[in-house]
Amino acid sequence: MRRIETGPDGYDYEVVPIPGARAVKAYRCPGCDHEIRSRTPHVVVWRTDDETGEDRRHWHTQCWANRATRGPTRRWT
Repeated sequence: MRRIETGPDGYDYEVVPIPGARAVKAYRCPGCDHEIRSRTPHVVVWRTDDETGEDRRHWHTQCWANRATRGPTRRWT
């Protein structure tokens, strides 16, 4: 179910849905800066021109879908 999406920044991104049964670790969503808990369905995203895969990020599905309409993520200390 991999797909390629063009982002608002003009870059192409590979988007891979991760079902909850395969989500065994917790991650930090770059869209909202909240934790994606294990067993939570989400997406893994990276630019198609990223040959190393080092820039892969795990996003809440809704955060990825709404990334163009969100403001910058705010980090609380």
